[in-house]
Amino acid sequence: MNASLEPMRRAFLEVLLRLAMDPQRMLAAGSDVWERSLRGGVPPEPAPSAPDRRFRDPAWREQPFFDGLRRAYLTGAGWLEDLVAQAPGVDRHTAHQARFYARQLTDALSPSNFPALNPEVLRAARESHGLSLLKGLEALCQDLARGQGQLATRMTDRRTFRLGENLATTPGDVVHEERLFQLIQYRPTTPTVYRQPLLVVPPWINKFYILDLRPENSFVRWAVERGYTVFLISWVNPDETHADVDWEDYLVHGLIAALEAVSRATGEERVSTLSYCIGGTLLASGLAWLAAQNDPLVASATLLTTQVDFSEPGDLGAFVDAPQLERLEAHMRERGYLEGLEMMTTFNLLRAKDLVWPFVVNNYLLGREPAPSDFLAWSTDPTRMPARAHATYLRELYLHNRLVQPGALSLAGVPLDLGRVKTPLYVQACREDHIAPFRSVYRGARHYRGPVRFVLAGSGHVAGVINPPSANRYRYWVPKPRPVASCRNATASPGNAPASAPNADVFASHSNAAASSLDADGIAPRGKTDVIASTPDASASFVDADGIASHADADAWLQDAEEHPGSWWTDWECWQSERSGERVPARIPGEGGLRIIEAAPGRYVRSRILPE
Repeated sequence: MNASLEPMRRAFLEVLLRLAMDPQRMLAAGSDVWERSLRGGVPPEPAPSAPDRRFRDPAWREQPFFDGLRRAYLTGAGWLEDLVAQAPGVDRHTAHQARFYARQLTDALSPSNFPALNPEVLRAARESHGLSLLKGLEALCQDLARGQGQLATRMTDRRTFRLGENLATTPGDVVHEERLFQLIQYRPTTPTVYRQPLLVVPPWINKFYILDLRPENSFVRWAVERGYTVFLISWVNPDETHADVDWEDYLVHGLIAALEAVSRATGEERVSTLSYCIGGTLLASGLAWLAAQNDPLVASATLLTTQVDFSEPGDLGAFVDAPQLERLEAHMRERGYLEGLEMMTTFNLLRAKDLVWPFVVNNYLLGREPAPSDFLAWSTDPTRMPARAHATYLRELYLHNRLVQPGALSLAGVPLDLGRVKTPLYVQACREDHIAPFRSVYRGARHYRGPVRFVLAGSGHVAGVINPPSANRYRYWVPKPRPVASCRNATASPGNAPASAPNADVFASHSNAAASSLDADGIAPRGKTDVIASTPDASASFVDADGIASHADADAWLQDAEEHPGSWWTDWECWQSERSGERVPARIPGEGGLRIIEAAPGRYVRSRILPE
């Protein structure tokens, strides 16, 4: 058997053995599937806001054969997934794997994925006299060629998008370059800017321009327009020459080097930071690394969909155990990196029903071109992962969870302890995130000593983050209002003068002194619970305004949180503006301590793995 299928075989075998040892449960399961079949076989139809797109064609309900097929499939799929989830005596990791692979199996076996069982495919083939199937076969061959033998399914028409033309178009310049990254400084659009510069630390899984897509949904452009001097790390797309690059290299020769370069460019001793996904995990490591040396270089930090506590890592945890890591490490040593297509496939499998099978049906069974999408153009532009750094990330953080164990992980000779981090933090999670589950992000937020504001956004790992206020989509949850409500900067317009924010009722600002002593930003500092007891005049809502200290888990926090429509960006701006200093004359790239190397988006981001 293929080694990649061994975890699935092992998990299913364990579940079957446990079920076989419980005949009563098996009898109940058989009775359950019979009852489901008798009552029509399907749960209540999904709400109109969340239909099952696999069965959107009217024939799935209007024609008895296809309606029965749909019902039988949904009955069997639901029964199998429930049965696997109820297996007794299975350890947590194996149970997680079994549920994950059961979902993969049921997603793959959907009748919509088979040409002879999908009414839309049959109709298209009949109307085109078979041409749709021939086009699909041609597309399949082209995608196999693109992936050099691996299936690289096109999820969007990338010819519609070009870096520097309609993606990553915010004006800026590369002002610093090292082996691991280029540093971009964006050009100001306001006469004055906040004194404190803002360094954006994106993930190196995929590329930075998720934060600078089209002008209308670019977070970078939005921040520049609001008076921030924005710098951004553009990571190199590694090859075999980066095989020995480790996690600490990304820290010392990546994050720290970029922070020091920003300081040189602006003349400021302290830098604000904003990070995303694995970039946030690196930033959290950096905060602990700096705290261990009493270095105040980072003034504030925003962690978007960032995990630091991997005790509940979500579906990616199904791929992380000692045997799988040993095979993966041996595989990566062959070339010195993990190929980007493999990483992309792994992420797509986490939501195969949405990110794998719809494109199989559309491209190969219906013979249609995929629709243009800026999000998918970005997600299908993957990067490689250096072998050593990726092994460290998976083994030390995912498997052993050492980042949250004081002193268990050392980088560049410095033991890390998140409990020493006093930097003001803005921690954002997404409610439907399948990569960094919000409960895991919340758990991680409880490890810091300093003030933390926790905010939960609607939607998933990407759409929940890239949600500009102008889109009027989704919603977000914040702690209930603080006793005093104000905001220095207008969130709706980029003017130079401070103004009250439209969401001021959900955000109250206090001085940095108050934040550091009373934890006005949220989490009561670890080891400082005596603050509440010794400050009887301060209400609990003031001391622990975000409620993380008083809510042991994310669900309890959410139950007490306040829901708001729209984008979390305005809440972040209110928080960040309070921590960015006074306004100073705008800074022009090249006029500070660093010279211009080339125009943004730079060379590093243009290195592609897959042909367009």
